[in-house]
Amino acid sequence: MKLTLLRHGNTEGNLRGLYYGASDIPILPESEEELKARALKGGYPSANRYYTSGMKRAEQSFAALYGDIPHEALTGLREINLGEFEMRAYEELKDDPKFIAWCTGDNERNVCPGGESGEQVTERALAALKPIIESGEDAVIITHGGVIGGVLAKLFPNPKGRFLFTPVPGTGYTVEFEGTEPISYHRVPEDEENE
Repeated sequence: MKLTLLRHGNTEGNLRGLYYGASDIPILPESEEELKARALKGGYPSANRYYTSGMKRAEQSFAALYGDIPHEALTGLREINLGEFEMRAYEELKDDPKFIAWCTGDNERNVCPGGESGEQVTERALAALKPIIESGEDAVIITHGGVIGGVLAKLFPNPKGRFLFTPVPGTGYTVEFEGTEPISYHRVPEDEENE
């Protein structure tokens, strides 16, 4: 079974360096055109089943890459809720004691004030993915960078954690499974470099 996890296209939040996750913002029009052009070049896998997180940026990215193929929204694959930090830039937050406390120490377990922790997001995403993986059918999912990074780090533990696997917008990974055990992964599209 092959599970492909792709990150949505670029948003204004990406360009402005904002902390955002639960904010349901769209992709940029130029990013939508870029995704359509990439789709025409190929390199994005097909599958038996298709999903998104249901967020606007994931839905728009799905349409740009896959058109009107039927798909299902899985809210468990939504991006982290950054609570009080949503839609705010580092410069605005850097002296905030709550932000400093969140950034210090265990960045997987620290909960954003009014939001979630990275660990909570990963656990809900894995719960949403469990029946998909157990079905044994190839699937493509358009979701979010933090979700992808957390899931891959859980499936393939490493010293850098989620940051090793957080893909740039419009890219992601295909994970190959034997039964329900992950055995390998590769970048998608394969000719793209993730950061």
